Amino acid sequence: MDKIELRKKATILRKQGKTYSEIQKELKEQIPKSTLSYWCKNIVLPKEYQKRIQKIVLNNAEKGRKIALIVNRIKRKKYIQSITSRNTHLTKVFKNRDVGKIALAMLYLGEGSKYRRGSLMLGNSDPFIINLYMYLLRYCYNIDENKLRCTLQCRADQNIKKLEKFWSHITKIPLSQFYKARIDPRTIGKPSKKLDYKGVCRIDYFSSELCIEIKQIPNIIYKGPIF
Repeated sequence: MDKIELRKKATILRKQGKTYSEIQKELKEQIPKSTLSYWCKNIVLPKEYQKRIQKIVLNNAEKGRKIALIVNRIKRKKYIQSITSRNTHLTKVFKNRDVGKIALAMLYLGEGSKYRRGSLMLGNSDPFIINLYMYLLRYCYNIDENKLRCTLQCRADQNIKKLEKFWSHITKIPLSQFYKARIDPRTIGKPSKKLDYKGVCRIDYFSSELCIEIKQIPNIIYKGPIF
């Protein structure tokens, strides 16, 4: 196809509202877009052209977003794998009970009650944190299981019995050692938005000796700034 014929067909397609990419595809010619722009500079585009272009842009943006999500997911997976690889040796270090005591003390320092006397009290809505706390408490110390108590703090529309069974499974504390659940009065008449929310699980362990020791460990290993 000679240049004149090519230009004629290109302008006809442009008048129909075709994009430059569509013109290249239909003519099966890799005509530079700068050339197409020059050939079609005086053409009045159809009224529907802008709407059609906006739709194409939105579709392309959606495709790009989906691709970006997949790419980021792959990158994150590789990053997590690299973190796991270079820190796997810590599982052996963690088996040392002294290391476990430090981890337990730091966890309690961040999440536990600092003002209770005679007992430990830690509450959280994250099952992982509660499970880790119970594991460390049992691993590092020969605790008396009968001194453990569990209290749930939940929303008014939640099924308390199901929550108690869930947290009993997480903590390995029997239901007979659960105090009566506390319902947040502010949630009455307000449906829960997060369906996977399991409320807050509070663990009490009655031992003043253990309470003092766990609270003192951070002070022993780190004196803190001198004022």
